Amino acid sequence: MIAIVGPTAVGKSELALHLAQHFPIEIISADSRQVYRYMDIGTNKPTPAERESVPHHVIDVVEPDGDFSLAMYNQLAIEALKAIQQKGKLALLVGGSGLYVWSLVEGWKIPQVLPDQKRRRQLEARAEQEGSHSLYRELQDIDPVAATKINPNNIRRIIRALEIYHKTGQRPSQLQRKEAPGFPILVIGLTRERSRLYRKIDWRVDKMIQMGLVEEVEQLLKKGYSPSLPSMSGIGYKQIGQFLRGEMTLLQAIDRIKYETHRFARHQYAWFRLGDSRIRWFDTSEAEAKAGVVALNKVKGLIEGFIS
Repeated sequence: MIAIVGPTAVGKSELALHLAQHFPIEIISADSRQVYRYMDIGTNKPTPAERESVPHHVIDVVEPDGDFSLAMYNQLAIEALKAIQQKGKLALLVGGSGLYVWSLVEGWKIPQVLPDQKRRRQLEARAEQEGSHSLYRELQDIDPVAATKINPNNIRRIIRALEIYHKTGQRPSQLQRKEAPGFPILVIGLTRERSRLYRKIDWRVDKMIQMGLVEEVEQLLKKGYSPSLPSMSGIGYKQIGQFLRGEMTLLQAIDRIKYETHRFARHQYAWFRLGDSRIRWFDTSEAEAKAGVVALNKVKGLIEGFIS
């Protein structure tokens, strides 16, 4: 398996489609938002033409109001991986969701614990009343090992960890283990000079607006999907929802989307560290110039050596 990782807008999907012209590849998405149906523009989902030319997996697998977890992703991705390998093809894992990527690369064994909606609502109500740090302190008392791996502000992951504990009576960290996959894995990282990356992000956000992101969010709301859903709280959908409710102007929403996406890109570098020896890094700062061609040829050469 080959994984292509890095921050949003750095060029991962573009590279994957280029490589598909030279190798027998099928793509497994590692994007936590592209799993939702009807959410195409704001997640920068591959187009129907791209999906027809290169098979993509773990995209459009759940309704926007459906439950989806890391365990569910991991199961679907492993099924896709096995099917691709059985065809004699090369599986290309592409995305910037660190949990999704490393769960496959490191072979995480994730507890299959179904969501407990009643308890989840109770914990969400507590978070509203007491703040997320109250739940985080509870998790620290129950499972300090799991707590160290979760951002204190990430309320969804805190609630999920507490949910697993209350349903099984076991600490989440005891249920999770790693078992190295029995096949070679190459991890390719793409990076870009920060100011250039931000300009690419801003250009992409403007393009999403031109393509109809506002109309996409309107249609989702008309279908009855609540703005409070996890799927609808993602970057882009949340801010356009606020605009449609009259809480900010469209220009303010666009500026906020750009700001939050810049922040998200910085967060992704915490998952994919430039100093991580497992990742072979390539700089795409000059992707539009001759250097981009050189980088692409280097990646192709690396893959040819990997699969030979």
